[in-house]
Amino acid sequence: MRKCVPDALEYRFVTLRECPGRKQAAAQWFHEKWGVPTSAYLSCMESYLSGETEYGWYLCLYEDAVVGGLGVIENDFHDRKDLTPNICAVYTEEAHRGRGVAARLLDLAVGDLRAKGISPVYLVTDHTGFYERYGWEYLCQAHEEDTGRETRVYVHT
Repeated sequence: MRKCVPDALEYRFVTLRECPGRKQAAAQWFHEKWGVPTSAYLSCMESYLSGETEYGWYLCLYEDAVVGGLGVIENDFHDRKDLTPNICAVYTEEAHRGRGVAARLLDLAVGDLRAKGISPVYLVTDHTGFYERYGWEYLCQAHEEDTGRETRVYVHT
């Protein structure tokens, strides 16, 4: 039996500013994926929606449900405070992986920031090989604030 997967044309990629009514649901979705308190996401999202920051939130919607997303924040909990802003909370629901969702979200975020004069952009991850496919380059190691563990920092210009 062949698994039915959505066509890429059925996805909608939006910024939270385009659909601010999704703020609560988006914050809850990110919380469920990463375990960071919903209130932390809501605070960042409010700063973006109010125009206090241009560091945004990007969603992939399928049949009105969030199936992928990412955010942009000042620092993604690492010791390299000079490397800012950071893409954070990149996630695609398992049933939607391999369909280019993360690639489109990353392109949307980087392009949006670049249009606002914000470049380069950084991200921290332990994944190797994934982000390189989308124009990200390994930059250096950083230490996670909570564990002190080393993690990889990537840059996109």
